[in-house]
Amino acid sequence: QVQLVESGGGLVQAGGSLRLSCAASGRTFTSYAMGWFRQAPGKEREFVAAITWSGGWIYYADSVKGRFTISRDNSKNTVYLHLNSLKPEDTAVYYCAATITPLGYSAIRYKDRGEYDYWGQGTQVTVSS
Repeated sequence: QVQLVESGGGLVQAGGSLRLSCAASGRTFTSYAMGWFRQAPGKEREFVAAITWSGGWIYYADSVKGRFTISRDNSKNTVYLHLNSLKPEDTAVYYCAATITPLGYSAIRYKDRGEYDYWGQGTQVTVSS
C-alpha cells in the first residue's frame, strides 16, 4: 500500500554530481526516519545516509561524509540525496527506505537495514573513470 519510488540515477564521470529523489505514494503514513542504502554487485546492501522526520538528526556513512547530502521535503513526502564529487566506487543501485519506529539518537540503528519497514525498487548510479 505504501510505495517508495527512486529517481535521478544515471551515468556520470568521476567528480560529477547527481540528485536522487525518493517519493512516497499510496497509503498516508508518517515515518520517523528515511534513509538511503546502496548495493554494488557481489556486496551487501550498505548504509549511506538517514534523516529523521524533523530533519533534526542526520547520519552519514564515513565513505560519503562531506560528499553526499540528505534532505527531505515532508510536504512532498520526498527525500533527496545529493551526490557530489562522485567516485567510481560509488557505483551501485541506490535504495531509499523508511521506518515508522523511533530509533533513538545512536547512529547504529539508523545504519541497520533491518530497522526499515518500506523499501523502494532502487535506481542505478554508475560513475565512470
